[in-house]
Amino acid sequence: MCRPGPGWGPGGDAGVASRDAQTRQLQDAVTNVEKHFGELCQIFAAYVRKTARLRDKADLLVNEINVYASTETPHLKQGLKNFADEFAKLQDYRQAEVERLEAKVVEPLKAYGTIVKMKRDDLKATLTARNREAKQLTQLERTRQRNPSDRHVIAETELQRATMDATRTTRHLEETIDNFEKQKIKDIKTIFSEFITIEMLFHGKALEVYTAAYQNIQKIDEEEDLEVFRHSLYPQDYSSRLDIVRANSKSPLQRSLSAKCVSGTGQVLTCRLRKDHQTEDDDEEDEDLDVTEEEN
Repeated sequence: MCRPGPGWGPGGDAGVASRDAQTRQLQDAVTNVEKHFGELCQIFAAYVRKTARLRDKADLLVNEINVYASTETPHLKQGLKNFADEFAKLQDYRQAEVERLEAKVVEPLKAYGTIVKMKRDDLKATLTARNREAKQLTQLERTRQRNPSDRHVIAETELQRATMDATRTTRHLEETIDNFEKQKIKDIKTIFSEFITIEMLFHGKALEVYTAAYQNIQKIDEEEDLEVFRHSLYPQDYSSRLDIVRANSKSPLQRSLSAKCVSGTGQVLTCRLRKDHQTEDDDEEDEDLDVTEEEN
């Protein structure tokens, strides 16, 4: 037959102290989770809101780049529009990041408010039951000590039942808090792993998009756009001005070769003029001879 241990009797001060220490530890564990999970939830929620605001500002930037690009020269216009398209794509990834963080990080932390409340209520109910059963066991033990020979006053079955109930309640309390601690550790690992995975996915995609955006900017042809601008600024004499600019941009060797070419061309033209003039004189002499022969 089961008998209560010394910790459950009036002289069991060590057992009572041990149970009180255990109770305080369990309550502190729940309070600690309630406090720090609440702080983590608030900070992560603020982090998500900041990310969402950054997405909104980026959307405004995309719109402004597109508006500005429509006023520019062809290559600059195309480069800016391609950049804006890539940057807009990045904001789609950022939107997915916001939604995932909300679902995988903030919501599970927020749910711990309800979990902690339930565990606190469960702990309170368990502690109440344990205290009630401990009092009942103590009362029965006192009665037994006052009447050690009166087997009719103390029902052995009641004493046994009280002892078993107290033991069962204590075990239930220990299992409850043990499960709570186990679930807390598991959830912490899951939440932070999700956070890291979401951030890694976003930044991996961001690196791809930023690379493409950088390449689009580098492809802008500065010289072509500069010529288009000059043509719009000087539409009439643009060709002559461009020739002067190009001539001035040549090296000394190129200018020397150009000068020789011009000089040679001038000599050829002079020879041609002289030859044409001599031909005209010969034709005139032939005409004079024809006239003289007729007169004779």
